[in-house]
Amino acid sequence: MKKLLVDEYRKSWALRYLREAINEINMAKRNSRAFDLILDAVRKAQTAIYYSLGEPAFIERIVEETLERSLPIESPILRFLVEMEKSIKWLESMEISSRSDLIIKESDKIVSIASKIVNLLMSED
Repeated sequence: MKKLLVDEYRKSWALRYLREAINEINMAKRNSRAFDLILDAVRKAQTAIYYSLGEPAFIERIVEETLERSLPIESPILRFLVEMEKSIKWLESMEISSRSDLIIKESDKIVSIASKIVNLLMSED
């Protein structure tokens, strides 16, 4: 019974983070003054995936260690998570004013993929 409670807890947080990410991306698309929400939105989308997979802090640590070691990755899930982290770091390093269309497009893609993954993982319950 306790496991079910933890699963529901993580599921609700994953869905909340995903909902917030989608809303923030949409606000940033409509209003250039809300552009600073984009990076927050992609991190929330990433966190939604982490919650849907298990303990976010644990998964984040695995992704960071994998990135630091630069070893070949056999797991397709871990490979995706590492590539997502690289993409987010790339977006964070970009000059926002100079590449706003590209940043919005890439961020929207990340949030969209995260949405599909979270919904897929949630439907398996």
